[in-house]
Amino acid sequence: MSDQVALVTGAGIGLGRATALALANAGYHVMVTDVLPEEGHGVVTEIIERGGAAEFHALDVTDTAAANAVVEKIQDQYGAISALVLNAGIARTLPLGTLEDAAWDETMNVNLKGMMRVMRAAIPGMQENGAGAIVCLSSIVGAVLGWSEHIPYVASKGGVMGMVRSAALEFAGAGIRVNGIAPGVIRSAQTLDPVNSLGEEGLAAFAETVPLGRVGNPEDIADVAVFLLSDKARYLTGQVIAVDGGTTISL
Repeated sequence: MSDQVALVTGAGIGLGRATALALANAGYHVMVTDVLPEEGHGVVTEIIERGGAAEFHALDVTDTAAANAVVEKIQDQYGAISALVLNAGIARTLPLGTLEDAAWDETMNVNLKGMMRVMRAAIPGMQENGAGAIVCLSSIVGAVLGWSEHIPYVASKGGVMGMVRSAALEFAGAGIRVNGIAPGVIRSAQTLDPVNSLGEEGLAAFAETVPLGRVGNPEDIADVAVFLLSDKARYLTGQVIAVDGGTTISL
């Protein structure tokens, strides 16, 4: 797959970082994008040290011009993007009684509209090439479950599911597959935040409720993303797969 280019948003840390590394191991030339330049460059360095190919592009997914420019630059140099992982997102504790419009809009702008922006920029090249695969990161909260005091986050992740299904239908005729992953509770910087998520103690407590006996690791999600982007998933589109250790089947 050395001639295939993959772009990952939010690839500096967590699930995005793990996915960028996994794609590089699978032979993709990986475009690491993030608003965190130090972390993004660190991922690129790690990939290159392992013998892979990667480069960093600063990208704020809330900036339409920036999304268009990054995709255009990549396509001008390498041709159409083969694999797109839309991962960038934020999660904040926002009780409805004190939720301000700006906080709602910010979450939607990053988590949902941000995905649309990058997808919209990359799709024309995929259509011209007659092929492409996209993976959008949703969550089991939004896809199946709720999450108290996180209404904007849950609503945005539910929206991702709708976007996956609609985009899969719209672009199937062009040979483009669109799928999603709904992670369960994954150990990451986001979930380790005790203010906006579970924190270390919360993760330990949640692990006891998971049928497989642990919370997930970023690599558990990354490996599924690589599969969905590969030819092994060639007849799979419009699906959102829960990768949660059995959490949603145990309720």
